[in-house]
Amino acid sequence: QVQLEESGGGSVQAGGSLRLSCAASGHSTQYCMGWFRQEPGKEREGGAGIGSTGDVIYEDSVKGRFTISRDDDKNIMYLEMNSLKPEDTAMYYCAARGYCNLPPLVPGSFFAFWGQGTQVTVSS
Repeated sequence: QVQLEESGGGSVQAGGSLRLSCAASGHSTQYCMGWFRQEPGKEREGGAGIGSTGDVIYEDSVKGRFTISRDDDKNIMYLEMNSLKPEDTAMYYCAARGYCNLPPLVPGSFFAFWGQGTQVTVSS
């Protein structure tokens, strides 16, 4: 069993930056992981993913602005978010599953473990 805990969310003005963290406990080494986000009343959508050996993938909406990374020694995954826009406002969730080359950015059953989320609010 893997537990995930997100942190680092907050309120920022457009153009600003935030760094989200996802701390994993339990046997999570080399897990496939991803960041997803959800606005109230909307479906959860993918943002970025990182494979077990470090390959990364991004949704077009965040490509060039967000950077996903992982520190396997600390069991933490990060999402560096720059040039934030009001449309980035959402609850951000991290997710994990076992070994994979590159995760799909689809918030379905592919991911076995989910965190509780951290809120990001970007004002114009």
